[in-house]
Amino acid sequence: MRITAIEEYGLRCLLTLARKGPGKQLTIPEIAELEGLSVPYATKLLSVLRKAGFVTSERGRTGGFTIARPLDQISLYEVLVALGGPLIDPAHCQRHSGQLEQCIHIENCSVHDVLGGLAGYIKEFLTDTSLQELAFGLPSAVAQQARLQVPSEQIDTTSNADRGEDASPETAKPKHLGINHD
Repeated sequence: MRITAIEEYGLRCLLTLARKGPGKQLTIPEIAELEGLSVPYATKLLSVLRKAGFVTSERGRTGGFTIARPLDQISLYEVLVALGGPLIDPAHCQRHSGQLEQCIHIENCSVHDVLGGLAGYIKEFLTDTSLQELAFGLPSAVAQQARLQVPSEQIDTTSNADRGEDASPETAKPKHLGINHD
């Protein structure tokens, strides 16, 4: 599973709005500045979030963006899917069939079973984590249980800049969610 820059920064823009509180508006330049993004990139992200129904926008001098739904009714899963599509490609087996039309292991495939199981765990974890929990540091029961099972030394928190990679938001592979992007 990879978290793309669009998913990371889109989520961060949404969290910035969430932390402002219900009905509070921020303009695109304000969000861009708070998140260290370019205005065009923030515009692109907020457009995706608006089309997905997570934020509303109001035009004019007093306009801006605000959260469209109660924070406890927005799951991390639906945000990440809206920003980047399925987290694990459901067409994985069709895309990796070699030179054949269909994978020869279609009837008895341990890889398919593992990926399907992993997709289920990821979806459950992210579905059970609301934007409210993420915005205000209130871990869900699923997140607390997962933390107990993964030793902290296995979570890669190395920044792109620490690895000598381009750290600009538009090209970065952010690690803020504690997920290894490589």
